[in-house]
Amino acid sequence: MWQQVLFVVWRESVEAILIIGIVYAWLKQSGARTGLLYLWLGVAAGLGLAGLFGVALMSADSFLAGEAQDVFQAVMVLLACALITQMVLWMRAHARTLKRELHAGLEKSVDRASYWGIAVLVAIAVAREGSETVVFLYGMGMAQLQMGGFASFLTAAAGGFALALLTFYAMQLGSKLFSWTWFFRVTEILLLLLAASLLVSGVEKLIGLGWLPAGIDPLWDTSAWLDDSAGLGGLLATLAGYRAWPAETMVIAYGAYWLIVIALLRWQSRRVQASVEPAGSPR
Repeated sequence: MWQQVLFVVWRESVEAILIIGIVYAWLKQSGARTGLLYLWLGVAAGLGLAGLFGVALMSADSFLAGEAQDVFQAVMVLLACALITQMVLWMRAHARTLKRELHAGLEKSVDRASYWGIAVLVAIAVAREGSETVVFLYGMGMAQLQMGGFASFLTAAAGGFALALLTFYAMQLGSKLFSWTWFFRVTEILLLLLAASLLVSGVEKLIGLGWLPAGIDPLWDTSAWLDDSAGLGGLLATLAGYRAWPAETMVIAYGAYWLIVIALLRWQSRRVQASVEPAGSPR
């Protein structure tokens, strides 16, 4: 479990730090130093909103009991899967223009002498990343942690944030050490594997609740070769949704997820190519 926590906090923190870094650099270079105060106000507001969302999520879970709680947790697991997939698609579409879009928004705010616009821009970005992180971690089962597990969760989360700071620092040293393009490509694959893992967990919960038929259960048994409770099998189960003895419905859902994701990625690539080719084609 701690691997998921470390990875999610690391990736989400890098995105938030990247946005903050772009805004900070632009404000310093443009001489709009007054905007720096509003930048940090936006960061604080975004973190506060994400924190309130986390409290609300945990409170909603504590009010539920029995099957209602199980259904709520299953829904949150599937929502986390959908959000991760949507985030990957969004970043693929906007990664190349993110800096330009942020600069355009900042210029409008400064031209209007409306530094509150900078605060709102940053607050929305930080709150979005923070809220997504809350949903992801809850979907991984954070609501079920006891005090002992909570200590491991905090350690993994702190480690993920520290790793994000180191990653951002290393990438500022230049492309000789790291490439933003490769960073996003590799982590996109890992995020999609994680989303598939959450989908399997969600379907597993719904089967247990009797909301979905299991079909042939188990469809196969590979526990003798690769057990999903320890070692490499346990790691694959956590990060990619591997099951040594899966139900037929889980296998169908897993396969359908990847077919849909591949179709969406290809459709998105065609759209990007269609939007770029006319601009670069000879007249």
